[in-house]
Amino acid sequence: MPTLYHAPESRSDTVVTLIHMLGADVDVKEVTIPRQDGSGMSDPANPHPEKKVPYLVDGDEHVRERGAIMLYLTDAYPQAKLGSLPGEAGRGAYLSWLSYYQGVMEPLLILKWAGVTHPVVEDGLGSEATMLEQLAAPLRKGPWLLGERFSAADMLCSSPFQWFSDMLPEQAEIRDWVDRCAKTVAGLGT
Repeated sequence: MPTLYHAPESRSDTVVTLIHMLGADVDVKEVTIPRQDGSGMSDPANPHPEKKVPYLVDGDEHVRERGAIMLYLTDAYPQAKLGSLPGEAGRGAYLSWLSYYQGVMEPLLILKWAGVTHPVVEDGLGSEATMLEQLAAPLRKGPWLLGERFSAADMLCSSPFQWFSDMLPEQAEIRDWVDRCAKTVAGLGT
């Protein structure tokens, strides 16, 4: 049985919620992690090479990073229809959103939170305004990032705005989407 290493009130919460929504047979093992406030510590029982969460172990497969774990799980539990599968319409958009979150959104949001700005950041990652427009564009056409279909990409990409409501932008499309995501997850997953 796969095992997810998880610390409550951390980035791994989204993956735990996804596991519930998928009806996945995954053992969730709690570990401690160092926290921003100085509490917590690295747990020797955590197999993650950097002692972070989430971390999924499935036999010989070890998967880290939320986007990769969510893809792995939605592919393994297709009956829940929370991700586009290989060969299905929308697979490219689904993969793109999971990767966009990890490669652009999260770094930009962390840098904003830390108060770090630099031209190299915008040259490499783009600007916050560009990122928000990338989110808003598909939401003008449908209620979700993949149009009419709620997916794990919505869960992942909306998660920082749910955790840090002060970072929620003014755009109505994004605010309404974050609210829809929270209500959908609350209604289906917990």
